[in-house]
Amino acid sequence: MKSSSLTTVSVLLLATFACIDPAQGDGPPAFIEKTFPAQGLDSAWDTYQSVFLDEEGALDMRTKELIALSISAQVPCDYCVYYHTKASKAHGATDAQIKEALAAGALVRKWSTMLNGSQYDPAQWRREVDALFSE
Repeated sequence: MKSSSLTTVSVLLLATFACIDPAQGDGPPAFIEKTFPAQGLDSAWDTYQSVFLDEEGALDMRTKELIALSISAQVPCDYCVYYHTKASKAHGATDAQIKEALAAGALVRKWSTMLNGSQYDPAQWRREVDALFSE
């Protein structure tokens, strides 16, 4: 259960930080400085920048925004959904891509709920997934 709680906290932090406009300058926006604990602000901001604002990263900005939108809708965070819808479109996402990203996020949550709620055997699950992706 501890791992699940840590994952939830990580997703919430990502969704919160993902509401940041990269054009806002070098430091975190005022709403983060006013709401995030001071002792963790610098490291949290550095981590956010190194992943989310790195245009040279493995994922393009549109893909990052679509992922953030999908997560934001699942958290749910109205602030983040609003921002990431705008940001996704600004980075070239179509309405069809936005709908598909949202549907993918919804399906992940649905099947996570079904597997966890049913207490499906993890070893059996891994065997089935491995078989799906074997050559």
